[in-house]
Amino acid sequence: MTDLTARLEACYTGVVHDVMRAMGLRDFTLPAELRPILPERPLAGPAFTIEGRADPDADGHETLLAWTGLLSKAPAGSIWVSQPNDRIVAHMGELSAETLKNKGVRGAIVDGFIRDTNFLLEMGFQTWCRGFTPRDIVGHWLPVATDVPIVIGGIDIRPGDYFLGDRDGLVRIPAEHLAEVVERAETAISTENLVRKAILAGTDPQQAYLKHGKF
Repeated sequence: MTDLTARLEACYTGVVHDVMRAMGLRDFTLPAELRPILPERPLAGPAFTIEGRADPDADGHETLLAWTGLLSKAPAGSIWVSQPNDRIVAHMGELSAETLKNKGVRGAIVDGFIRDTNFLLEMGFQTWCRGFTPRDIVGHWLPVATDVPIVIGGIDIRPGDYFLGDRDGLVRIPAEHLAEVVERAETAISTENLVRKAILAGTDPQQAYLKHGKF
């Protein structure tokens, strides 16, 4: 799937969204509140999913053991996709990002907060999140399961489903539709290039749309 990942990353979310809508797929756009720390950098790859829960009575040592165990499980080439069910502490930081990057993890999507953001920016570890906080997980949060279905913003996400993210947002591509979505998106981009060329040449936009069936 490496080639498909690279081809998907060369697309953009607007055209992938339109392709999946035309295919009859629904509920694949993640909440707009999730934003990338590196807006200029696209992110694509399969999901390594994490589900967790807040536990203010958790032992600090226990939380760190569980967290480092999570990092060990993340496979190379994947995207860390976390539903922490928590909006209090950070669920990605410097040492974790360094570990994941060194393992070959492509980036992270966290339905919550992160910290050490300047370090993540310096190392170029693309991370999507809802915001930032200096607080960490110690004595507060524990994982429940990995590689399980999770939900972010009402969107069902299965392990191995693909994501494409860019400045416009995040879309989830069901794994079984990946090849078709990529092929259709590439075709649509080629058609959009013809429309763009026509517009720049002075063609009326409606005529360009009627000729190419795309706008």
